Amino acid sequence: MDLTTTYMGLKLKNPIIAGASPLTASIESIKKLESAGVAAVVLHSIFEEQINHETHELDHFLFKGSEDYAEALGFFPEVTLSNLESEHYLEEIIELKKSVNIPIIASLNGVSKGGWIEYAKKLEEAGVDAIELNITYIPTDINLDARDLEQMYIDALETVKENVNIPIAVKMNAIFSAPANMAKRFSDAGAQGLVLFDRPVHVDIDLENLNSLQVINPSTSKDLSETLRWSAILYKKLDVSLCASTGVNTHEDILKAMMSGADAVQMVTSLIQNGPNHIESVLKNLVEWMEEKEYISIEQMKGSISLHHTSNPAAYQRANYMRILTDYRF
Repeated sequence: MDLTTTYMGLKLKNPIIAGASPLTASIESIKKLESAGVAAVVLHSIFEEQINHETHELDHFLFKGSEDYAEALGFFPEVTLSNLESEHYLEEIIELKKSVNIPIIASLNGVSKGGWIEYAKKLEEAGVDAIELNITYIPTDINLDARDLEQMYIDALETVKENVNIPIAVKMNAIFSAPANMAKRFSDAGAQGLVLFDRPVHVDIDLENLNSLQVINPSTSKDLSETLRWSAILYKKLDVSLCASTGVNTHEDILKAMMSGADAVQMVTSLIQNGPNHIESVLKNLVEWMEEKEYISIEQMKGSISLHHTSNPAAYQRANYMRILTDYRF
């Protein structure tokens, strides 16, 4: 059975990528994922705020007292760069590339055009095979126009693209007013992959302590719908790889994602809940299903149930919408 697929030009032995999580935060954990059969990993995220904060701290140490006399140089505090979190991230990548044989994708999380973008070059030099750019921005300013917000995303992508030669994927969210057009703009700006979709944290209110909370929002297979919808819509429309994320927990979820048009999937929640060995079980069930249905490869099923197979996608969508509403009964 041929489970191989290609994602952003990376040859994968199967479609399963371990998404950014605590499981991809240590070399030992990633080695366990590789042994269980995962095809690639996205490292735990490094955030713009971490990189920029450390840069500002370094600036403070380097320039504090520079207006004083030369004799004051002896009072400068000692700074050990190797203790900076962003430097540790790079060191981990170098060691990880020596320890595993699967593609390593770094997760760079930010939105501005600040110094964090230059960090992408360091990631490439450390040896990562690709970068996943997670550009998530919650616009709290009511005067911020949607076009200006979208341009912030494009500017960040283009600037990163200028700094590296390795593939870049953009982890999209589903709240753009025109996701298909935004996907096209990402593609035009140089993204080689789109990850559908980012999983936002939940906002809640603590009624006991009277404050707001942000809590982790684990996904289930029921959350796969929008990923399938937009994979099916974007399949063959753009010259990018599609990676299904959010709601991919079982072999059935993987099959649905492939048939809708995805090139790969990212699993997070199910791996955290069940451990790395969950991958072995999923792959076993995947192969058994494909043998039963007489599929010989992942490529054979890819995009087989997408809007690419209808000459009028708009009419197809509208007709289904009408049929569902008219046929539904309590």
